[in-house]
Amino acid sequence: QVQLVESGGGSVQTGGSLRLSCAASRYTSSTTWMGWFRQSPGNEREGVAAIFRGGSSSYLADSVKGRFTISQDAAKNTVYLQMNSLKPEDTAMYYCAAAENFLLMSTILRAASYKYWGQGTQVTVSS
Repeated sequence: QVQLVESGGGSVQTGGSLRLSCAASRYTSSTTWMGWFRQSPGNEREGVAAIFRGGSSSYLADSVKGRFTISQDAAKNTVYLQMNSLKPEDTAMYYCAAAENFLLMSTILRAASYKYWGQGTQVTVSS
């Protein structure tokens, strides 16, 4: 079992920045990708960013490229999402997730690919 705890959410104005953290209780030998997803009321959960555990491969959704960065600290079992130039449309609950199997490139930002989920942290961007 992998437990994930997100932190770092909050309220900022347009153009502001936040850094989200996701601390994992442990990784298993099967843990592959760590992802960040977001969901706003009435919308489906959207993949934002993902990073391969212990590696350098990462992916960002087109909607956040150039503004968001995903990184990890392997020693702390922690994944980060640095969010800059925030927009009101970035407002959502942000979730961290862990995948336990090999993922095709086309599935890396799909919520169904991930097995473990955190409780989420709210990000609100006001205009």
